Amino acid sequence: MKRQISNGKYQVPNIKYQIPNANGKHLIFVICHLSFVICYLLFVPACGATVEPPQPVYLQAAGSTAMAPLMGELATAYQERQPHVTLDVDGGGSSLGRELAAAGQVDLGLTSWSPDDVPAGTQATVVARDGIALVVHPSNPITGLTLIQAHDLFSGRAIDWDEVGGSPGLVQAVSREDGSGTRDVFEAVVMGNDRVTLTALVMPNSQAVVDYVAGDPQAIGYVSMGYLDGEVRVVPVEGLLPAPESVSRGEYHLTREFVILSRPGSSPEAQAFLDFVLSPAGQAIVAQRYGRVR
Repeated sequence: MKRQISNGKYQVPNIKYQIPNANGKHLIFVICHLSFVICYLLFVPACGATVEPPQPVYLQAAGSTAMAPLMGELATAYQERQPHVTLDVDGGGSSLGRELAAAGQVDLGLTSWSPDDVPAGTQATVVARDGIALVVHPSNPITGLTLIQAHDLFSGRAIDWDEVGGSPGLVQAVSREDGSGTRDVFEAVVMGNDRVTLTALVMPNSQAVVDYVAGDPQAIGYVSMGYLDGEVRVVPVEGLLPAPESVSRGEYHLTREFVILSRPGSSPEAQAFLDFVLSPAGQAIVAQRYGRVR
């Protein structure tokens, strides 16, 4: 609105405008509210986006039956961390595991001894140390054996328990089948150039050895320490029992390595599993029943 003044000119009144109640607290409230609206508008479309789950991965492991209990525990723990990965574990013996890994027919070849020469195109990863336990029936009073006495029992040189300090009774040796890594290590350490007696019963795996010895008071066998469950009694060898600590340090005489053969670069998921086995979490699982390598 214009108003005329005395000098004949017109002038716009000096009018001041204010935002009512525009104090500091009100401005902070407005800014916070706007920030919330902006974040909400950005977040809501993102919630509608589709997240693709990882594609299922199937890994195949085969070979040493002595490694089966440990591999089962490691596979379960790994799948809890990586639910899209499934690891199938089959037996067949260490020799078969080596052959299948060399041919690329499995992702992981399981061998329960350190091979002298790694098959072409594969890498060997030592994941644990195992002790081969001499086991007898719980009623057998024998308190310990030397390596020489164990040799005599399994070669047939000692046919009665009283020859090695036990109660009278014919010895029944229980051995493993050809291709068994457990048998290879036992024969290399205990038997030397001699063969296991032809009267020995041959079993297809460590569990079968445990089952037989648990039912025969005169029997003696050898098994992976992972199969000890209280059904049989472990005999000290040279004054030592197989235990995670003594095996890890290599103090126990019948110590061998658990080895996984794989083909570098062929399967990122297989390598990821091996990395887990050698990690602190994986080695903690190993140490529950075996000797750790890290």
